[in-house]
Amino acid sequence: MYTLIDTHCHITCDALYERIDEVIQNAKEHHVERMMIVCTGFKEYERAESLKQKEDMFDIALGFHPCDLYDFSEDDYLRLEQLLQEGKLAAVGEIGLDYHWKDVEKEDQKKGFVRQIQLAKKYDKPILIHMREATKDTLDILQEYAPHKGIFHCFSGSRETADIVLKMGFHIAYGGPLTFKNSRGAPEVCEQIPLDRLFVETDCPYLTPHPYRGKQNEPKYVEVTFDKMCEIKQVDKEILAKQMKQNYEALFGKK
Repeated sequence: MYTLIDTHCHITCDALYERIDEVIQNAKEHHVERMMIVCTGFKEYERAESLKQKEDMFDIALGFHPCDLYDFSEDDYLRLEQLLQEGKLAAVGEIGLDYHWKDVEKEDQKKGFVRQIQLAKKYDKPILIHMREATKDTLDILQEYAPHKGIFHCFSGSRETADIVLKMGFHIAYGGPLTFKNSRGAPEVCEQIPLDRLFVETDCPYLTPHPYRGKQNEPKYVEVTFDKMCEIKQVDKEILAKQMKQNYEALFGKK
């Protein structure tokens, strides 16, 4: 029987953490063997560290989201680096650029993105990239600071963008929107992504896949997006699950 990895979940956010035991049990019952807990601040990180100490199925990423950068101080960047230095984090993220919301000025977003890329490179950690309505600036920054490694999470870009991302050596992850009836070109782009560069994720509690839209998303639903991906790629579930596990081990050094 195949097993799955949710490479991007926010299970330590308040909405999911209040029923965390149920969330974890549900995931296990739907073939999920590993989760990358993505933390947007230190309260979420501390919760994730507590979960990881109890069970070895969790990896932890921490980063300052582009829309939240004004919430973090110089001391917070120093604390992020300390955690990297201590080997507490599997990745830095999610980080990137988001021009949809106007909470943080574009130039400040770029500075925060670059600073966290530099930290990840210093400690040889992958980055988890958030890119919304900021394709050109995101790619320009990554090309300037290449080479590096990581995942474009919840990818919604074009075939042309995907080609650039792949040439730079990054991986691409799809979440619930891949299953949406109005997902436009996502299935066509996904069809072209090599299996050794693909991941599947939930981004829970957001972006619940069809036909469960309207419900709170959680890691168990990664199976729904995975099934859709297998259909798009016309590949056996065992084969794709095994390949994505190998991709994860190669990128994050996990066995």
